[in-house]
Amino acid sequence: MPEYSLEVDYSGTLRDSHNRAILLRGINLDGGGKAPIQFPSTFEQATDEFYDADNVSFVNRPFTLEDAPVHLQRIKNFGFNTIRYLFTWEALEHAGPGKYDNDFIDFSIKLLNLIDSYGFYVFLDPHQDTWSRFSGGSGAPLWTLYAMGLNPRAFKQTEAALVQPLYDKPATFPKMIWPTNYNRLACQVAFTLFTAGTQFAPKAIIDGVNIQEYLQDKMLAALSYFYRRIFNETDLANRTIIGVESFNELNHGLVGYEDIEKLPQDNSGLKLGTTPTPFQAMLLGVGIKQEVDVYEFKSLGPTKTGTTVVDPKGVSVWLPPDYDDTKYGWHRDPGWKLGRCIWAQHGVWDDKTNTVLKPDYFKYTDQGQPIDLELFNNTYFMSFWNKYYMGMREIDRKMFLLCQPPVMTIPPNLHESAFMDQRVIYSPHYYDGLTLINKHWSKWWNVDVLGVLRGRYSSPAFAIKIGETAIRNCLRDQLTEMKKEGLAHIGRVPCLMSETGMPFDLNNKEAYNSGDYTSQIDSWDALGYALEGSQIHHTLWTYCANNSHKHGDFWNGEDFSIYCKGGNYDLDMPADYGAYPMSNSSTMSVDSSSQLTLESVGTKELAKWGLTHGSRAEPALARPFPLAIVGSLVSYGFDLKKAVFSLTINAESSIDGEVGTLVVLPEYNFPIEEDLKIELTSGSWEFDSDTRILTWWHESGEQSLTVKSLTKRNDSNSWFWNLMNVCC
Repeated sequence: MPEYSLEVDYSGTLRDSHNRAILLRGINLDGGGKAPIQFPSTFEQATDEFYDADNVSFVNRPFTLEDAPVHLQRIKNFGFNTIRYLFTWEALEHAGPGKYDNDFIDFSIKLLNLIDSYGFYVFLDPHQDTWSRFSGGSGAPLWTLYAMGLNPRAFKQTEAALVQPLYDKPATFPKMIWPTNYNRLACQVAFTLFTAGTQFAPKAIIDGVNIQEYLQDKMLAALSYFYRRIFNETDLANRTIIGVESFNELNHGLVGYEDIEKLPQDNSGLKLGTTPTPFQAMLLGVGIKQEVDVYEFKSLGPTKTGTTVVDPKGVSVWLPPDYDDTKYGWHRDPGWKLGRCIWAQHGVWDDKTNTVLKPDYFKYTDQGQPIDLELFNNTYFMSFWNKYYMGMREIDRKMFLLCQPPVMTIPPNLHESAFMDQRVIYSPHYYDGLTLINKHWSKWWNVDVLGVLRGRYSSPAFAIKIGETAIRNCLRDQLTEMKKEGLAHIGRVPCLMSETGMPFDLNNKEAYNSGDYTSQIDSWDALGYALEGSQIHHTLWTYCANNSHKHGDFWNGEDFSIYCKGGNYDLDMPADYGAYPMSNSSTMSVDSSSQLTLESVGTKELAKWGLTHGSRAEPALARPFPLAIVGSLVSYGFDLKKAVFSLTINAESSIDGEVGTLVVLPEYNFPIEEDLKIELTSGSWEFDSDTRILTWWHESGEQSLTVKSLTKRNDSNSWFWNLMNVCC
């Protein structure tokens, strides 16, 4: 790609150096990047070594450089053109403030160079989930929790966080309970301090600044160091790295809570399992026994099913007064006392009488304005975004900055902001809540989740959609509405959904035994239909090189990976199965710049089994789509049942041009070139079977293209198609 080949036109359309409209469709790479090489799975019981976080390494996460080519080629075979490259703050700065892991950065640069050789667009994702590995997710280094005055070793007993490796039997960790950590003490403290510590914790001074400024500055300094090394030492930004994303799925913490003695009545936050109020979480944090509500996820959402007693038996989640603050070199202000709840120190509650003093402490701004999610985004998120924007623009003024507000919220108003330009992209996330939590895909009914969150229904019951067509249209309409919200609040900029996906472990993993992946294919096809109908750029969640049937993505019981290492099936294998993942004629080498190459082997010569084994739900995922359009996109879509791709464009003439409109036709759904039935309203076409790209030269005006595969894909006598249904 030529230097900074993508621009944004007046309508918010991405265009390449030939002025063709560009569509970005890709995958997150890789879920395994959340964890260090020493602790690759949350299913392993934690020992004391778990807390030796200064000495971990993320080199060779998500996979080694030697293994990278087969993974990247497999991703390319799905037809994707974009990768969201996942890394964590912990990977950069685990040893302590300002101590950057150059070995990991060296590894990342080599991997990014290799990704570049496969022709992907890339944007960089500083990832987090529930703040940190030590509070049940991924992201920030352990030392950030110590900086906040928290003792992670007490999280289990106080239920300040539910951490799978700390669970008595990690294999029995409840499914999808990890997001409830956002409503538990550790995350409530972390995100409140990170986004609004200056207002709500003014006594929290470290190294002469408020903890909010300290944490934000440390994170942005780490990102800047990483990005500067990439930009200074490579020309990747000239070819493949198109931008960087803001902090993944930033949360509001306690900011905006109306009453800390009550659970919020809106639909913010997942209620599942033990569900303490914020004040109960504070009491548990100082070791006081509490009777808390218990929730289960029923048909229409979380439902209270009873109560239970949580007893920390006097254990405190706050670091003791004699904790050695000198270990990481910071100086804590004497006004910030260790060993005492930070909210008690700010008069939110009385830790002598254990009573609430200011139940609405977190509800109002300094100016007395009531805080809701919209105001949070326009005030506290924007405060972080402004600092992020300035820091990234000091590094480079042309790279795209992907703005990701808190999940499923209305984006902030950036129209008149000084921290906005034509190289900002709106990057929301979306997941189908019912399928995600219930691990079941229903073609009979679903719920308009976005409509519920936006208050369009008096009851969730009125948001129910009945029937497969209504469900598919509902998903499409939700994504379309999110795109419209971006246009209305951020401006005429592209919308790239950087995370969306469907779980594979549906119906208690029945498909892994039966080989019937109908539910998985149907759910992913419905999502594909929605993304096509809304015309949103997107990177799906996710590709995990180490995914398995038993442990999924090896992280908190999630199982989203479009690739799986496979299972033990009694099937006849092809003669070259033993050559997996590469054919015997392939050799791997590292050149002088440490960039891996495949020597003397073209794409066709890679062992068929090696590049297809483990790919999941390919009928729904290996979808055709327009890579580049001479003109503007009107509509496109893939009818999986009929194996028909359709594209309509408002075209500029390309009959005599050097470039045409490009459509990728992945091999799974279009395996045989001679079986392609192509209909055009004008012009001619050419298909390159190596790149899987169809080039269409057409006249101006509204033009249409349809491509149908006449190949019978699901031949019951074919070992290959049977294998594809069950190999993973």
